[in-house]
Amino acid sequence: MKILIVDDEPKILDIVEAYLSQSSYQVSRALNGKEALNKFNLVKPNLIILDLMLPDISGTDVCIKIRESSDVPIIMLTAKIAETDILKGLQIGADDYITKPFSPKELVARVETVLRRTVSLPTKEMVLSFNKASLIIYPENKRVIKNDLEVILTPTEFELLFILASYPKQIFSRERLLESLKENELNVLDRIIDSHIKNLRQKIEDDTRNPCFILTVYGAGYRFGVTKK
Repeated sequence: MKILIVDDEPKILDIVEAYLSQSSYQVSRALNGKEALNKFNLVKPNLIILDLMLPDISGTDVCIKIRESSDVPIIMLTAKIAETDILKGLQIGADDYITKPFSPKELVARVETVLRRTVSLPTKEMVLSFNKASLIIYPENKRVIKNDLEVILTPTEFELLFILASYPKQIFSRERLLESLKENELNVLDRIIDSHIKNLRQKIEDDTRNPCFILTVYGAGYRFGVTKK
């Protein structure tokens, strides 16, 4: 597995690279946003660890640029611990976050958790099709087609959609979704699920104010609103 780490502090790069290399990951590194985008295109990493405060292009802009063409998992490194800052990072497409200062062992654990989600999604059916094939989910290659156009989802967004779509009409609490995503051990906030759901709706719903696929069950959680057709 290839991992790209992006941070403007060489000491952090050295430490993170050492721990990841010990876990048999192939590591590339970048000191700024421009170098990160170049390395991303050259290396094609399986996961990116991205500091949000970079000296040239911000980590936020790097994340947005990468999300234009790729669903590669991204873990944010941030010195900001405010909930609004964390949610903003997730809203632009990051899959997880870790705040500075951090334990290198914890970061490696986060990497393993995100990669586990990415490569080991369940595949109960070859294809899930809804609303006369207006929404089609291909679990094996993690592709989603909406109105004949491919929708680019992050690994977390895809797994959320697949979990809900695999059990239409069943209500999933935020806690259960967190557990299914293997994030409950990370002490994340329930509102992170809301953030991913919001992103999903923007990508697959015709009208986000009146969603057809992902419905809110007030006081309970979310459910998928249509059955397979």
